[in-house]
Amino acid sequence: QVQLVESGGGLVQPGGSLRLSCAASGFTFSNYAMSWYRQAPGKERELVAAITSTGRTTNYADSVKGRFTISRDNAKNTLYLQMNSLKPEDTAVYYCKVRRNYNDYWGQGTQVTVSS
Repeated sequence: QVQLVESGGGLVQPGGSLRLSCAASGFTFSNYAMSWYRQAPGKERELVAAITSTGRTTNYADSVKGRFTISRDNAKNTLYLQMNSLKPEDTAVYYCKVRRNYNDYWGQGTQVTVSS
């Protein structure tokens, strides 16, 4: 079955960096576009970044453009999100997602807290 496991979250000071990972299994990772979402307390889940199956095309929310970079390693079945210049408003649970056969599959999420 499809399994997505996020890691790499934690507590970081404003201006700091984190790199999130999402290990995928149960499907042919290289065939599917992937995305990162986040959900802050009291807010709806929002799209942060997306990447095509080959990694050639990426898209970002305006709020993270120029600070975050989505990438993937199809040989390792792993999705990444490099987050630089973090701000307190980036605090959220971050999820990776794949849409496969018209179904959305989510990981359990990893907490990112940006605070001094």
